[in-house]
Amino acid sequence: MTSVITGDIINSRRVENPAIWLNPLKALLGEWGKSPKTWEIYRGDSFQVEISQPQYALLAAIRIKACIKSVEKLDVRMGIGIGEKNFDTPKITEANGEVFINSGEMFEELKKLKQHLAIRSPWPELDTELNLMFRLASIVLDKWSTATAQIVTASIINRTLSQKELGEKIERTQSTVSEAQKRAHYDEIMDLVAFYEKCITKKIS
Repeated sequence: MTSVITGDIINSRRVENPAIWLNPLKALLGEWGKSPKTWEIYRGDSFQVEISQPQYALLAAIRIKACIKSVEKLDVRMGIGIGEKNFDTPKITEANGEVFINSGEMFEELKKLKQHLAIRSPWPELDTELNLMFRLASIVLDKWSTATAQIVTASIINRTLSQKELGEKIERTQSTVSEAQKRAHYDEIMDLVAFYEKCITKKIS
């Protein structure tokens, strides 16, 4: 059992220099493995990445969201798929199996639904619950400013640090960090991530 995120960058053509978002995205995707086996960027602004432990797929999606929204005008649409894959291939975009069908079909549906985040797994009842939560969370996620997204990224990477310690590390005041986390509804989003991890871990164990 594995998970795959299929996504594309919204408004990518409105940014003159694609390296502004492309380089940070490549660096982030590189944390989960090597390209093109584990992740690939294709058609200029679409991407696919395998998160081998499905319980961490939502956290990965939130990190990708924060990474892309750190650049003005941009957003990202992502379909999370959970399932089996048939066999390993040198390129993730050439692989097949249940997980790729789930991720790809969910991604295509997002465009029609005008939503930015959804999941399809082997457990339809759980999907219904999680997708309702994702829709509610997206009311907040989709409104993150660039400054808020940057602090969310730093907060996730440095989760063991206090607001004061994080502020010192990224050269911001504690109040700036605190206000940004409140605007981002950071604690609530992390609660959702923890709930997702618990649900998926229970299903796959």
